[in-house]
Order: sequence, then structure tokens, then C-alpha cells
Amino acid sequence: MANKNPKVLVGCPTSFHKEYCLKKYADAVKDLTYKNYDILLVDNSKDESYAKKIKELALPVIKTPYSEYAKDRVITARNLLRERALEGKYDYLFSLEQDVIPPKNIIEGLLRHNKEVVSGVVYHFFPKRKENKEAQEWIEKPMLAIKSQKTLGKLAFLSSDQIKDINAFIEVDYCSMGCLMISRKILEKVKFRYEEYKEANKENPEDVKWDDMCFCSDVQKLGKKIYADLGAKCGHLVLGGYSITLGDTSKVSVIPKSISLKDITKD
Repeated sequence: MANKNPKVLVGCPTSFHKEYCLKKYADAVKDLTYKNYDILLVDNSKDESYAKKIKELALPVIKTPYSEYAKDRVITARNLLRERALEGKYDYLFSLEQDVIPPKNIIEGLLRHNKEVVSGVVYHFFPKRKENKEAQEWIEKPMLAIKSQKTLGKLAFLSSDQIKDINAFIEVDYCSMGCLMISRKILEKVKFRYEEYKEANKENPEDVKWDDMCFCSDVQKLGKKIYADLGAKCGHLVLGGYSITLGDTSKVSVIPKSISLKDITKD
């Protein structure tokens, strides 16, 4: 019989870069309505100052050694979370990135599907093709994709318009780590990793196949499926506190379809 009240560890890698949204995140994770969860942040900043600020907000945090590259810092932090989830006999690890603000009942909402890998909806900016060199245009899309039917080996991302008013539960081939419920059974078999491309980018050593892509691939290699609850839409605080789903929450109440960085930062 399935555990009716599974034990959940909520957490993510973080660093001083996310200080602008720390208070909002702290309030959000403390305000979750689920009754059986713990919180753990893993700080990979260069010094101890950000970890101290996290502790001041009464959030549990572990400080990891600093590495030169973000790809290594993130993987070290994620695998530490994985280890803590397994050692602490948690039934699930809920990867909730520090700039993602979920609905209060997000844990119950994702657990109710009784699946091993379930994502919520986190929108993000994707760059449009540059037609004007002076202004980079961006469009928002959910970090959810299915395999392209046109190009082998490519992903086709869902659009905001496709899912804006939909609360369906669907199977996907890719999701981010932004709002992702991962069962213990998966954690026991899959470690977090990144993958160097066959031809390494010497000018940009951070240009790798990141952990989210690798995780989704590794899950599917096990013959497991990845699901997304399209009703579990989260806020994503980027660019100094701008929420893609809501814009500036003090002024904006609609979802922008296409936006310029200059418009976002003009204030």
C-alpha cells in the first residue's frame, strides 16, 4: 500500500547570485501546506556570508566547497541533496529552485498523481532570433518539451499559449529542475551529472549538456516516464525579481507574450 503521507525533502543548490529572491523563497517554502516535509539548501558560494543570511531566515543550509565552474558546483550540490534524501529515508526529493515560487499546495498537488517523476510548470525566457542587434527579444515558454516529430534528436518546447488555461496531466520528454518531484526509487538509480559535448567549447567551458537534460535522459533510459502537471504553474523570479508568470507583481497582472530585456529593466 502506498504511503499516504510520504516524507519529502525540499531543496536546491543556491549561491549569493540568488540573494535578491531569498526572502520570497523562504516565505514560500515555509508556507507550504503539506505536513511532512523538510527543507535543505546547499550553498556553493565562494565564502560563508550567503549561508549566514540563509540561516538568519531559519532555513537549513549546508555549505559546500567552492569550485571554479558553475557546472561542478551545481552537480556537487544536487548530489549532496540526493545523498541526504536517501540517507534520511525520504520518499521524495522535491527540487525547487530558489527563484521559483510555487502554489502553497504544490507538494500535495504533485504527489496526488502517484508518479515517480512529476514536474510543475516553470516559465523561462528563450531568445528569439536576432533581427535587431541593439535589442535582444525574448519569448516566454514553459520549461517542458516533447521530442520533435520534425527533427530527430531535437526537443519541441511547449508554448505559453498552449498551456495557459490548461490543467491537464501529460507525459513529457524534458523538464527543468525548477519544480520537480523525484521519487526515492529514481534517486536510488540516478545520480545527477552533466555531460561534456564531443567537441568541447574551449572559450566557454560551461557550455555543456546540463543536469536537467542528463537527468531526463537517464530516467528514460531506465524505461521510466516523466510527467508534468500543467495546473501547477509557478512564479519564476528572474532579472532582479521579475516574475515571468506575473511580471512585476506590484504593477502587472497579465502574462507577457513577448518581451524585451530593455522593457523589463527600464525602471
